[in-house]
Amino acid sequence: MPHLTPGQRPDGTAAPDGMAAPDGGGGVAGDAAPRQAPAGAGPRRTGRTGRPARCAAVGATVLAAAVLLGALLLPDRLDGLTPAAFLRLPVEGIALIALPLVLPPRARRAGAAAGGFLTGLLALLKGLDMGFQEVLLRPFDPVLDWSLLGNAADYLRETSGRSGALPAATGVLALALAVLALTTLAAVRLATVTARHRGHAVRVTLVLALAWTACVTLGLRSGGVPVAAAADADLVGDHVRQVRTSLADARVFRRRAAHDAFAHTPPGRLLTGLRGKDVLVTFVESYGRTALEDPAVAPRVGAVLGEGTAALRAAGFRARSGWLRSPVTGGGSWLAHATFLSGLWISDQQRFHTLTASDRTTLTGAFRKAGAWRTAGIMPGIDRAWPEGGFFGLDHVYDRDRLGYHGPGFGWSQVPDQFTLEALWRLESGRRDRGPLMAEIVLTSSHHPWAPVPRTTDWRTLGDGSVFRRLGRDGKGADEVWKDPRSLRAGYRDAIAYSLRSVIGFLRRHGDERTVLVLLGDHQPVPAVTGSSPRKDVPVTIVAHDPEVLERISGWGWTEGLRPAADAPVWAMDAFRDRFLTAYGPRPGR
Repeated sequence: MPHLTPGQRPDGTAAPDGMAAPDGGGGVAGDAAPRQAPAGAGPRRTGRTGRPARCAAVGATVLAAAVLLGALLLPDRLDGLTPAAFLRLPVEGIALIALPLVLPPRARRAGAAAGGFLTGLLALLKGLDMGFQEVLLRPFDPVLDWSLLGNAADYLRETSGRSGALPAATGVLALALAVLALTTLAAVRLATVTARHRGHAVRVTLVLALAWTACVTLGLRSGGVPVAAAADADLVGDHVRQVRTSLADARVFRRRAAHDAFAHTPPGRLLTGLRGKDVLVTFVESYGRTALEDPAVAPRVGAVLGEGTAALRAAGFRARSGWLRSPVTGGGSWLAHATFLSGLWISDQQRFHTLTASDRTTLTGAFRKAGAWRTAGIMPGIDRAWPEGGFFGLDHVYDRDRLGYHGPGFGWSQVPDQFTLEALWRLESGRRDRGPLMAEIVLTSSHHPWAPVPRTTDWRTLGDGSVFRRLGRDGKGADEVWKDPRSLRAGYRDAIAYSLRSVIGFLRRHGDERTVLVLLGDHQPVPAVTGSSPRKDVPVTIVAHDPEVLERISGWGWTEGLRPAADAPVWAMDAFRDRFLTAYGPRPGR
């Protein structure tokens, strides 16, 4: 081959400017002129200027891994939020690293984005589980619980006002979107890095997989939790089973609701043992077994019940008390009310809707069907249309506006119990057609957050409730009370004591020989008070002036007085309707 001079092609023609002729070995000639940068191009990056960019890239990768690791290891309970919970090796994280290695290049980015988005959804699901466990002592139901999120928004509006509820709701929505965006972007970032460094990624994946397997085999634990985590896989499995159960439950419940022992009972044979009586079925919010057994709460509440029993006995009343097991705890009062009145176990919103769309005979409906009572609902917690009142057999519903209250609100409860009870008497006693009354009364002053708690005042000074403006705002605010478990229990104690004093005072003031009171709690308070106790028992009491009324339930084994004994019978709440209608129906042989 002839010798080529620099800038000369093999055919002897000149090479373009800036191009050097290849050397004999196929490389670039060592004396070739360097390439010239295109016109207008900036200076090349040197090692010094490229170092910050490399550090930023490494930092972004580490941050992406931390985001995904945190989302995967996030527990589904507040008491699981410990440092040890995040010092584990999740099998789902290993799968996210391996996924880009097995996907074709075109599907790699989409697969990573889908994996990151699903990781974000699982993190949000665990957040919902965390909240539901803290309030209702159960995980979130993806089929049945969406409506409860609206109730949570209502609670925020009632306790914080619209000015506080709107930013809170906006913040929650923004946080949810941010979680989904961050996990998706983090997964895409990791997929890009693993594809670029495929060899290293394969080795890291194999090492992590072997480490996870070894931790499982050896049963290694950190802070009481397994080092090898498969939390999300277990969570998904649990919720899939929960979805199947919830969907199947609708069919099972419809069949069960179709059987009603009192559906065809003639009106003349219903509630014959209570003819001529005013029957007041009164729910006290969050009045559970904890109020009578927690050392920080029971002495005060027990004293109120003891003094109340003595005062009512002096007025000619007697009482018997037992326990009912509520279908809910911490919240969901309307589900407990529906269970008590319908004789069916109403533990979720799906069952509630199925029930209210049926023709089931409720306890309140039985009084109206008997034709001897006017039925009324006293509902200070309702501030909108409530069509379910017709299903429950209520001739008239007194909601918050119709009670005529013009005082301040107290936390979630806008109407103090003392005023609610006095309003019932004012609205019903003066009716021209005054006959026997059956009233369902829902008292709300003991609804959490139990701060501030109203003060009992002279019944004669209640008026339109304005008196509470100077009496009721001395207590601590909810933010202060909920910071300390002792303050929280004290607030709960004071609220329950206030509600019970209100009922006892009302009965002493307006009760007579015709009055029959059915007093009960709807559910236990939130786990922050109960200490996550699994007990769902609530007290139930029947008070009457006529000894024949209590004689009919003498076989129930209930405790005499307003306070049930610890070993008094415990019935499921859905058993009460049939027992009550049977006890106060025609006696055998008559």
